[in-house]
Amino acid sequence: MTADEVEEDPVRSKLRAFGIGQHVCAAVPMPSGELVTFVFQRWTKDGAYDRRSIRLLDSFRPHLARAGLMAARLGLRQAQATASALQAIGLPAAVLSGNGCVRASNDLFDSMTSVFLPKSFGGMAIADVAANGLFRKAIQASSQAAEPVVRSIPVRPKEAGPLVIHIMPLRRSAHDIFSGADILVAATAVNASNIVPSPTLLSGLFDLAPAEAKLAAALATGVALKQAAAEQNIRTTTARHYLEQIFRKTGTHRQSELVALIKSTLPLHRAD
Repeated sequence: MTADEVEEDPVRSKLRAFGIGQHVCAAVPMPSGELVTFVFQRWTKDGAYDRRSIRLLDSFRPHLARAGLMAARLGLRQAQATASALQAIGLPAAVLSGNGCVRASNDLFDSMTSVFLPKSFGGMAIADVAANGLFRKAIQASSQAAEPVVRSIPVRPKEAGPLVIHIMPLRRSAHDIFSGADILVAATAVNASNIVPSPTLLSGLFDLAPAEAKLAAALATGVALKQAAAEQNIRTTTARHYLEQIFRKTGTHRQSELVALIKSTLPLHRAD
């Protein structure tokens, strides 16, 4: 940037208001393709960098480069190891940054090319248009530390069986465990069955509140909404409100669609 550009830059103007003056930056390309940058700032009262100061900083560059390379390798290795651990239990998974870029994924996730589509700059999308809309909203909510409308998204791929895609924000210690990644995306396969899943399973799969999960399980047995409401000692109007919430969270629009989706979900059995 020229002196005039620096003077007119709105970001630099805000920094100057806080007493921050000249910057010096070192950019170090990594073998992995990333670019690590180190920015050194001076207080305005300390004046500009002179050649002696810059030469001193240049002498640290090899050490900074090694530190950047170690951090990049360790971070990606930890994220990849976590995703691979999920593969061992048969769960396709990927960890994403806050803006939706894929940082690491396991082989099961990578093989689902008809479900998960690569995008430019390391992003991803879901092939199902309606599901992808919910996915983008969940990513946006996560980046804003807000609660998404839907965190578990049902998908019906053309070339595979139905899936539920879970978007889980990584907070606190989980953020560190996943090497600073912000979002975990995992896919759960569902299969046709006459068995009605338990309310606990439905709650986990679709983020249903306990009362909503209980109502959904009851409807899946074939009872009418009015009868299900009576059995749960709630008003029919309350049951209708719960049903609207269930539709929104499962991506369905009619009770028949909801029942078909629920009855396609097999209970998960623990391996001995």
